[in-house]
Amino acid sequence: MTTVVAKLFHLVLPAVAVFGAKDYQQAAVVQRMVRDLAFPVEVVVAPTVREPDGLALSSRNQYLDPEERRQATVLWRCLQWVREQVLAHPHGIPVSVLRAAIKRRVGQVPGARLDYVAWFDPETLAPAKVVKRGTQMALAVFVGRTRLIDNARME
Repeated sequence: MTTVVAKLFHLVLPAVAVFGAKDYQQAAVVQRMVRDLAFPVEVVVAPTVREPDGLALSSRNQYLDPEERRQATVLWRCLQWVREQVLAHPHGIPVSVLRAAIKRRVGQVPGARLDYVAWFDPETLAPAKVVKRGTQMALAVFVGRTRLIDNARME
């Protein structure tokens, strides 16, 4: 991905490049590449735009039927639940505990299947062992046949 973006930057010579926070890891990798290779480009990470029920806007949402669309809010509900847990436990919560809870929560939604959930340092992308304020959370869930992703900082 970085090779393609670097070639594009060389061809277009943009002053600013905007990446969405919905795919936080991709944006972070591009920011690092720009810094490491001294590209004269300002990388802006635009916040995730959400529907009123919390579902992140995505072109993939069009593949969801009305029932799947309702089920898809499980991603947002999981992010919110973990945020609440982190605020209630200022010393942190082991990833293993949260991963099991998220798997159960997603499993309770008919038609939803957890692909992955991960917590990591937002600067280095190094996996976290304990989740606390400032940790980034990312998850992917299949709703029906559609794979949806979302993420958020735990603050």
